[in-house]
Amino acid sequence: MTKHQMSIRKKKYGTRQMPRRSTRKMEQPGIFEKSTLQILRTALGEMEKGYSMLPSNNPSVEDQKTFERVILEAAERMKDNYPYFHPFYAGQMLKPPHPIARIAYMLSMWINPNNHALDGGRASSNMEKEAVAEIARMFGWKKHLGHLTGGGTMANLEALWVAGQLNPGKKVVASQQAHYTHSRITAVLGLEFEPVACDRNGRMDVEALKKYLDYYEVGTVVATIGTTAAGAVDPLDEIVGLQREYGFRLHADAAYGGYFILAGNLDEQTRKAYDRISEVDSIVVDPHKHGLQPYGCGCVIFRDPSVARFYKHDSPYTYFTGDESSEGESSPVGLHLGEISLECSRPGASAVALWATQRFLPLVHHGEFATSLEKCRTAALELHRKLKADGRFITPFQPELDIVIWAPVSESVTRSSEYARKIFDEAAKDNLHLALVELPAAFFETEPSGMTKNSETITCLRSVLMKPEHLDWLEEIWKVLGRAADRALSKEVKT
Repeated sequence: MTKHQMSIRKKKYGTRQMPRRSTRKMEQPGIFEKSTLQILRTALGEMEKGYSMLPSNNPSVEDQKTFERVILEAAERMKDNYPYFHPFYAGQMLKPPHPIARIAYMLSMWINPNNHALDGGRASSNMEKEAVAEIARMFGWKKHLGHLTGGGTMANLEALWVAGQLNPGKKVVASQQAHYTHSRITAVLGLEFEPVACDRNGRMDVEALKKYLDYYEVGTVVATIGTTAAGAVDPLDEIVGLQREYGFRLHADAAYGGYFILAGNLDEQTRKAYDRISEVDSIVVDPHKHGLQPYGCGCVIFRDPSVARFYKHDSPYTYFTGDESSEGESSPVGLHLGEISLECSRPGASAVALWATQRFLPLVHHGEFATSLEKCRTAALELHRKLKADGRFITPFQPELDIVIWAPVSESVTRSSEYARKIFDEAAKDNLHLALVELPAAFFETEPSGMTKNSETITCLRSVLMKPEHLDWLEEIWKVLGRAADRALSKEVKT
């Protein structure tokens, strides 16, 4: 949530209560899924049988009244949130975990495994290896090295750390629309970073990249597969071609867009990028985004397993149950995940939740999971179509994934930015939560709309339609957006 959103939130609603729900659909009971809680009780009983040989220690909460009071107080405090789980939340990249992920995560909490050493997470470590291997197969890799992380930032840090070990002293480059974490990470790692210009579609400009490659000693190129601002996909097919010519290491930051490799309704240019992703050296994807997982769950995978040598270390107290295969490498059973991770203690619960979700919703083309991604993109295309046909708005380009950006038509770029903020505020009054994003004004063709370009950047509206239900709710969302735009326009005229 941005500072601007928080200030709007507190000004309108205070810090404790959300606005009254204004639609009949949202007033109906059953907003939270609770039917699977009984399955959790059954699963706990089953898991408990595995420890029946132990003497009972009669675990219980003695002060039930205080326990309940504190939990209810926490529930009251948690009302001070936007409805991230609901289709009317179409702002930032927030997607509710699948019920099976929630239940599996909670189930593991009764044991609370640590997926650092096998001694701390025997079952969950192997579940992590299986889940990560399935993600690797989704990208076309049978052999790989990888593990889960606390999120995309840590996953990208590990990928760039390995890249720096292989290409010490050489620059890392990424597009100007790449996530800001890359400039931070490279500073932490002591690597030089250079941003590369984007084209009018928010993708890395390949000609600009080629100039960097001719001029600088570039060790690593980061291709963003789904930018945070607009969901743009860098032209990986062309970048792979340059890699063969210049020999740099190629990292795909697919934290947001990685799972869309399974979607069958991408446009031709975007599909070309995904078709070449198996040729990169490392990939980051965030299961806690489109993978339906609780925060935080990132994943980093390397195409060449031999990069494990950079992680090698000795520990006198951690690794004492692993075994070695006949080839001298750790066997699948004996591998400690802490031996291939910069993070030490890591939640086994994340692995259990991801494993269960992928068992329930396999990562396959034409499956239920893939279909849900296609619905998200269809919703984005439909919203883009409506915006493009409406004279009140301009859109820069068709969405590649499920993120839509647009700006209100006004007399100038700066007035359009003011108008966008008013629409943002008015929509929130009707429980429709959008996002604001600052983008280059060059992305928009302002002149045909009669807008004077008096600023290099424009504050525009942004929707992340990452819930498949957004497709079913799109007409309702469009109605609320239209009313918000009308109210904002009337205030614009008065001022």
